Amino acid sequence: MMQEPPQLLKHRLFYQGRKFSFEVNRYRLPNQVEGDWECVRHPGGALAVPITPEGKLILLWQYRFATQGRILEFPAGTVEPNEEPFDTIQREIEEETGYRAQKWQKLGQFFLAPGYSDEIIYSFLAQDLVPLDAPPSQDADEDIETVFMTPQEFEQAILVGQPIDAKSIASFVLAKPFLFPSQ
Repeated sequence: MMQEPPQLLKHRLFYQGRKFSFEVNRYRLPNQVEGDWECVRHPGGALAVPITPEGKLILLWQYRFATQGRILEFPAGTVEPNEEPFDTIQREIEEETGYRAQKWQKLGQFFLAPGYSDEIIYSFLAQDLVPLDAPPSQDADEDIETVFMTPQEFEQAILVGQPIDAKSIASFVLAKPFLFPSQ
């Protein structure tokens, strides 16, 4: 179903940061209603669901300043300018976990929070992991601990309400056919 796009009447950029921008735009919708809509503009992110040959998921117990606490999540990173999401996640998995994947499967992509952001997450399954010779090289602003869990343990962590981010839960659901092939 093709719809007429809204007409941009006024664009206001309020903040331009290194990872995202924040803007408020005035639009006239196809039904002639006018209004202001806020949006966080983000270049997108890439995420890996890494699984070791022994069947363990590699997760990160990462401190996030916005929540003032640690969250369990899969390795992920922001897509840099002129970078493909697959290149992003290959770099990030090595930096954050100290492993390299020999086999990759694209799981899909999804909007993270379309009510206020245009960020898209590109999700991949990373298999046949081999440890790198050097330890992970985290960014200076990252506080990360590596955690190994079975898919069943991670699913239980989701169900009991452990602090887990939405992109990791959504990507886990996309990966389930590969992680639980008999279900």
